[in-house]
Amino acid sequence: MPGTHVTSEAEEMYLITVARAAEDGTAPPIPVSEIASALEVSSVSANQMIKKLEGFGLLSYTPYKGVTLTDAGEDLANIVLRNRRLWGRFLADHLGLTPVKADEVACEMEHVTPEVVADRLASFLGDPKTGPRGRPIPGGSGLKPVDTTPLTEFDVGEMVVVAGVGRESASFLRSQRIVEGTDLTILGVGADGSILVRGPAGAVHVVAEVAAEIHAAPRT
Repeated sequence: MPGTHVTSEAEEMYLITVARAAEDGTAPPIPVSEIASALEVSSVSANQMIKKLEGFGLLSYTPYKGVTLTDAGEDLANIVLRNRRLWGRFLADHLGLTPVKADEVACEMEHVTPEVVADRLASFLGDPKTGPRGRPIPGGSGLKPVDTTPLTEFDVGEMVVVAGVGRESASFLRSQRIVEGTDLTILGVGADGSILVRGPAGAVHVVAEVAAEIHAAPRT
């Protein structure tokens, strides 16, 4: 049935919300309350849409636990996220929008981009691995996104994009302007595992425990 149904923008928003929650570390099944909150809709509306999408074979609902994307739902979510992050990279790199603004504008384009256009856009951009905010870009035809890596795994001289930070260290990192989407260069690695990075605020010394909570992807 999923192959015979043309999804609407509203339906696709539910699918990518589930996918992004899993990206952010929520283990499936994703609670309905979390989906409703992210989309700013009532629980009743969320449940109605989830039931509809389950009927199309795009979601699997477990009572009192939440929802999980089916293979078909995951493929579709990845296609939409690919469109969004490719447009976001174009808007940030070539039109000078901030990563946050580029992502917001790209949200208006993610549902209306044919696959052939997405493929040409990816080629034009040099097949980037991450969007403007450091999130991984799924490959063509719904392939799963590349994994991010703790900052501790990178070598001196490498340039990376921050994909996420741990909750415990988020406040300190924000004060150093290190947030999702920030470009960093690894300047040095200490014997104790600490890392010296260059970011928007200049050189910042990050202790090993905090560095391990910063997940990043190579800057392309």
